[in-house]
Amino acid sequence: MSQKIYTKTGDKGKTGLIGGTKILKSDLRIEAYGTIDELNSWIGLLNDSINDFSANHILKKIQDRLFTIGATLACDPEKETKLIIPDLHEADVVVLEKEIDTMNETLPEMKNFILPGGHPSVSITHIARCVCRRAERCCVNLSTHNGHVEPLIIKYLNRLSDYLFVLARYVGKMHNAQEIIWHPRT
Repeated sequence: MSQKIYTKTGDKGKTGLIGGTKILKSDLRIEAYGTIDELNSWIGLLNDSINDFSANHILKKIQDRLFTIGATLACDPEKETKLIIPDLHEADVVVLEKEIDTMNETLPEMKNFILPGGHPSVSITHIARCVCRRAERCCVNLSTHNGHVEPLIIKYLNRLSDYLFVLARYVGKMHNAQEIIWHPRT
């Protein structure tokens, strides 16, 4: 017999953190890890939309790290949890930086602002980048309102958005998509 997915415990607008603390679903902590979950879903769609072994491998690693970040944010920082939550490491940021550098070596110098688009997978990558930036803002907001957020989480999300920007350009090159240069109205 399968377990029921609905528990009805959230029907009154509250949810539980890892550790048992009940908080409103509108809490900044829920907004932060909910946005991480949304980002993880966009990364999954992105991974399904491109066919590049190296990028697909890195995107799976990113999804794993995002799940780690989400689990970390879902913990009550005031309570000791019995669950073992994996850690994020500085090396995870370094992986993104190396990938950015590797992709940048194959791309033309960027001399203009570019608009999202040119190929569906490029657009999906830019959407993931924007959601990543929102996740970063949510974590900064939580942190500045006395909600503990590991500084490495914010650093990782900042670098991840950089990675996604460069990946969008790289994916465009893979598909021979013309970069759409922004021509500001004067």
